[in-house]
Amino acid sequence: MDKIIKDVGDIQSRLLDHRPVINAEIRYFVKEFEEKRAHRESRLLETMSKVVQEANEEVLPSDLEGVKQQLSNIIARLNAANHMAERVQQRELETHQSGQLQENIERLKDEWADFVKEQQRLKEEVSQEHAEAVRQLSTRYSEKKKELDQLLADV
Repeated sequence: MDKIIKDVGDIQSRLLDHRPVINAEIRYFVKEFEEKRAHRESRLLETMSKVVQEANEEVLPSDLEGVKQQLSNIIARLNAANHMAERVQQRELETHQSGQLQENIERLKDEWADFVKEQQRLKEEVSQEHAEAVRQLSTRYSEKKKELDQLLADV
């Protein structure tokens, strides 16, 4: 009877205890993953690193240069508009000396002052947009660098 109980216990442990089979499968999976896929993953990370470096070296500086160029073009146009407006105002002063014309000149001066204020406000908006664009680009590329560093650290 003891022999039968022992045999039944052995049969039960073989049928219901799956730990040895699961442990063997886990060891096989880890071995396959480390040996076969590790090289593929490292190559992929190296490729990603190269792409990010190229982006940092080429795209960011060219984007910043483009924004700086556009800003300098806008400032040059504003200066030209200011110069032309000053010339027009000077001609008006020289040609019209009567009282009604003098009132018109005062009105135009007020309009000109408002125009200059508006241009200054627009100039400040453009400067703020430029600063925001630079900040966003810097943030985006610093995040990309952190992600790359994290990926490289995980490998």
